[in-house]
Amino acid sequence: MAEEKEIKCDNINYAVYKIEDWENDYEINIIGTAREKPVTQPTLDHMLKQMEHIRVSVFEIGGKEVNGMIGLGMQLNQSMQKRDLDELIQQEEKEYQSIMEELNALELKSADDTISLDTDEYVIYKLEYDGHTLAPKPYNDYAIRHQK
Repeated sequence: MAEEKEIKCDNINYAVYKIEDWENDYEINIIGTAREKPVTQPTLDHMLKQMEHIRVSVFEIGGKEVNGMIGLGMQLNQSMQKRDLDELIQQEEKEYQSIMEELNALELKSADDTISLDTDEYVIYKLEYDGHTLAPKPYNDYAIRHQK
């Protein structure tokens, strides 16, 4: 397990989240379907980059090009496969606007703050490269329990 006792909130090698519900309900936006809200600026930045990377990906479904959120959503949620694509496109855009409002309204910890690894208030992941992809590894006991 971790050798450090705490991490600084400006450390880009860690993702720190609070487990709680979002204000809105999300079906397509995979950021919104998880209950992990970013607590630090580096975590928020990482989340925004992930979301943008997914959204700029293009899938061709039913003769239409759709963004990656819809493409992944349709692969992961079979009930979405039966829905009208234009409806899904509109819903994804609405969810994107909603999640951006929620993310922009978050109160993040100061970059100078530290977070103890011995906490059940935050899940902490260490961000490590696995080949060409960035893979979050549970870094505190709460993160390990949260993944079960």
